[in-house]
Amino acid sequence: MALDSKIPEGPLAEKWTKHKFKSKLVNPANKRKYDVIVVGTGLAGAAAAASFGELGYNVKSFCFQDSPRRAHSIAAQGGINAAKNYQNDGDSVFRLFYDTIKGGDYRGREANIHRLAEVSVNIIDQCVAQGVPFAREYGGTLSNRSFGGAQVSRTFYARGQTGQQLLLGAYSALSRQVASGKVQLHARTEMLDVVIVNGQARGIVTRNLITGKIESHSAHAVVLATGGYGNVFFLSTNAMGSNVTAAWRAHKKGAFFGNPCYTQIHPTCIPVSGDHQSKLTLMSESLRNDGRIWVPKTAVKGLKAADAAKITEEDRDYYLERKYPAFGNLVPRDVASRNAKQMCDEGRGVGPSGLAVFLDFKDAIKRDGLETIKGKYGNLFDMYEQITGDNPYEMPMMIYPAVHYTMGGLWVDYNLMTTVPGLYAAGEANFSDHGANRLGASALMQGLADGYFVLPYTIGDYLADMPYDKISTDHEEFQKAETAVKERINTLLNINGDKTVDDFHKELGHIMWEYCGMARNEEGLKIAKEKIKALKKEFWSNVKVLGENEEMNMSLEKANRVADFIELGELMIDDAQNRKESCGGHFREESQTPEGEALRIDDEFSYVAAWEYKGEDQEEELHKEQLEFENVKLTQRSYK
Repeated sequence: MALDSKIPEGPLAEKWTKHKFKSKLVNPANKRKYDVIVVGTGLAGAAAAASFGELGYNVKSFCFQDSPRRAHSIAAQGGINAAKNYQNDGDSVFRLFYDTIKGGDYRGREANIHRLAEVSVNIIDQCVAQGVPFAREYGGTLSNRSFGGAQVSRTFYARGQTGQQLLLGAYSALSRQVASGKVQLHARTEMLDVVIVNGQARGIVTRNLITGKIESHSAHAVVLATGGYGNVFFLSTNAMGSNVTAAWRAHKKGAFFGNPCYTQIHPTCIPVSGDHQSKLTLMSESLRNDGRIWVPKTAVKGLKAADAAKITEEDRDYYLERKYPAFGNLVPRDVASRNAKQMCDEGRGVGPSGLAVFLDFKDAIKRDGLETIKGKYGNLFDMYEQITGDNPYEMPMMIYPAVHYTMGGLWVDYNLMTTVPGLYAAGEANFSDHGANRLGASALMQGLADGYFVLPYTIGDYLADMPYDKISTDHEEFQKAETAVKERINTLLNINGDKTVDDFHKELGHIMWEYCGMARNEEGLKIAKEKIKALKKEFWSNVKVLGENEEMNMSLEKANRVADFIELGELMIDDAQNRKESCGGHFREESQTPEGEALRIDDEFSYVAAWEYKGEDQEEELHKEQLEFENVKLTQRSYK
């Protein structure tokens, strides 16, 4: 199958405007004849459902949480990028485009990324109109701060809870449509399959997480806005419920999976404290505006934060400032994470495990005053103290990289449609806008761009050619999908093995972190492939799933999700093994510069890897979308 990205012709800055004009429209009176399913109520999902409802479509919105407000978008802390240039510091749409494509190590689509930069300016206006309480300067104008990979201040923020405030704005828009009757909201409902009729996505099969009831829902188009798959590593900054099941089930029904090995390791997270943990906690990238990252120049075993003051300035290595003077502590996340790992590998890590570095605010507090730092980061400092017991106003934070975001996802074209007609993927669920490494504060930007400003145009172009006829859920394809879902559930419940679902998830996470984490190599990936194959075989013969289907059963929920994570993990290994270059968050030890930086191999790997599912226990087939760069020059990334 040839991949058609449907990128419009013409100059880069005119592609989106011309594409919107050429897209077919649906008459306002006819929009009410079409049904659209939106799975997920984070920023992308809530924005899309609200926008579709406002346009007049009949929308069904699904989330597995008890409220749309609990979608994981709420956890985002630091901010959202937009090329407003309020600071008059040289920002522009093209600079945001360039920073994003460079930050992604030249492995993203030019057209999609430029569109993202274009609509970023509209997002801020939309959110301010909704009442999102962005931080403001003394005179009342919106405030900005800096984030990694940029030399301008373009990040809008609401203290350390930007995601929460943006999601409340999107939720209010969604609630308005629910109240008007244009959106039907189905909470505590998990999608377990997509239904394909005559080659088109026409609905989904769901499980009610309270009663266990399996139901089908039909529509003219389906949008998946179900987030990323970072929990394949077990320990990540993602919410415990975040999973890949909706995207993976779509993949097994024909949607290609793009760049699955591209995962982002966030450099500023609270370090692992023991085997008892079920997730990790992010410390916002915004802290790198004022915090300075350092380790001792010579190893000090078990150095505590409380004893950091005993290390003199002459004996401290502010290694990011030393190695990257132009960007300092605000280098992109993949660069900061690899350098933290390098310091710890050299034996200069701090804390009881030696797997941490210091993030120190002493100089910022001395320069700006305690109250100023509290005003910027107070809730983050409080959260850190509650978790660790250390007061970061008096001693440095200890941080270490952790899995945070996934740049890979379902392959989509310029219209955000997958390889299954009528099936769309938005936000973190698709692969499209960040290449091999996402810049900080760009996830919120992409989610809202897709939901508010892209899908409302592109879905109309598809629906304009669709007949109004609705498909009954009694159709044989719905019945087949329901039967398959029920059989899988019964199989899981009847294995009655000796190991819990969490045991398998932890083992999978260990394999993925050890062999497909911050650094990867050929030998390790081969080992990981065999380990995951063995783990999958053991899972389906020895997992213990408690309870029954016809009840609230979290053990069954987890089992369904972990089974999909295991299959995804194998594909991630295949993708990492195939991509023998280093780029962004994908670091192959065999491909690095003499200074230890990621070394791309452009003539061989300048493509999007799109994987096609070929059947149970069959190797997936690789398809390549060649990336063409007409507006930027491919160079070795440098932040020095």
